[in-house]
Amino acid sequence: MARYTGPSWKLARRLNFSVLENGKELQKRPYAPGQHGKGRRVKLSEYGLQLQEKQKVRRMYGMNEKQFRKTFARAKKVAQIHGHGFLFLLESRLDNIVYRMGLANTRRGSRQLVNHGHILVDGKKVDIPSYTVKPGQTISLKEKSRNLKVVKEALENVMHRPEYVTFDETKMEGTYVRLPERNELNQEINESLIVEFYNK
Repeated sequence: MARYTGPSWKLARRLNFSVLENGKELQKRPYAPGQHGKGRRVKLSEYGLQLQEKQKVRRMYGMNEKQFRKTFARAKKVAQIHGHGFLFLLESRLDNIVYRMGLANTRRGSRQLVNHGHILVDGKKVDIPSYTVKPGQTISLKEKSRNLKVVKEALENVMHRPEYVTFDETKMEGTYVRLPERNELNQEINESLIVEFYNK
């Protein structure tokens, strides 16, 4: 299945969940897209709720189904509660860390930075967005990429960085300090529904 490249606002309205985590998608029209979206009430079954929760997280991190399921399987080997370990693995993806540091306005933008070879991990070029960053590793921009307009604009828009990442704008490098704690991640996500969905 190919990666979704359509409008993220449409997805957010369909799921009634901000996939960009800023709430802007739902401010103007907080109902599903399409002519029947407004005023339509759909009562979801238990399976429907589990599927919707899975889709929320998958769309938020911009992954295809195969990648998402593989990450879920890997989370079983992490010495954590399965749902928590799953979220921590998703947060440890290189494209997500680049986004959390503020080098891109969206995860889609951070994935593009990684794909185009602008990002270094411990001084070595890594162009795989799904690369798992380990706590303590340093993320930086290539010397030639430090004046990129998109990066400068993104850094100007940074309002908040989570405590598990640091970033020095003078050196244009940051560190993935530690694994996040569950209360530092999106509180609208109910990861236990995703565990139930895949464990059927």
